[in-house]
Parts: sequence; C-alpha cells; structure tokens
Amino acid sequence: MAIDVYLNFEGNCRDAVEFYAKTFETGQPQIMTFGDTPPDPNFPLPEEAKNLVMHARLSINGSNVMFSDTFPGMSFIQGNNISLSYSSKNIEEIKSLFGKLEDGGKVGMELQETFWSKCYGNLTDKFGIQWQFNYDNGEFQG
Repeated sequence: MAIDVYLNFEGNCRDAVEFYAKTFETGQPQIMTFGDTPPDPNFPLPEEAKNLVMHARLSINGSNVMFSDTFPGMSFIQGNNISLSYSSKNIEEIKSLFGKLEDGGKVGMELQETFWSKCYGNLTDKFGIQWQFNYDNGEFQG
C-alpha cells in the first residue's frame, strides 16, 4: 500500500477540504467530525470539539490526502502539521515497522484498538517525522 499524507489544521479543516475538493474536482468529500464518534464516558467530548473535523480524505491525482483538525488543547504549529500515514492489511508488518521507527523516537499513541481500526498508533521518529500506522481490514471507509 502507498504511504499517504495527513494534514492537520487548527479549526479550518472543513474549509480546506472543501477548497481542495473543488480545486481538484474530486467530488463532495465525506467528513467525519469529532461529534460523530462513539461517546466515551471516560473522555467526554468538549463542546468546542463537536463540529471540528476528525477525518476526511480526498483522492487527488491517484494519491490519498487525509485531513483533520487538531483536537482542542493539542499543539498546532503551522509548517509542522503534516504526518505520513502507513496503512496495511498485515498487522504484523505494522507492529514491526512501528517498533523500528519508535527506536530513538517518541510514541504519541501506542498501537491499540480504536473504533476505526483493530490496530492504530502514532509516533515521531528520531528524525522528527510524524508517522501514523493503521491496520486496514477494509471495514472503515474514511
């Protein structure tokens, strides 16, 4: 599978996705907000997060470009708001690559099950590159 680009925004993700969809004539994008996610009583969703974009994806000239707003309270630095997203149907491959890239790096979220994936995690490698890993069994259509 290809490595995809993931772009983060500070509250204006919906505008960006709609702009790029129109510019590259990709059709109407599907946008999932943080408010669309299953509720978790251990982590109540702040009101200001409900309409922010959790995930959107456009196919631009054969490449997947994914988008998200940063969650309220998380740091946002324009210019450092890009990560690489590695998706695979091989969970052992994900675990192996994650383990290699975390050596000397910093884990943001250990590999774990989420509502969209049986195995997701993210880290910043020793060179400062942000990576997201996602097991893709074809169930999530984000």
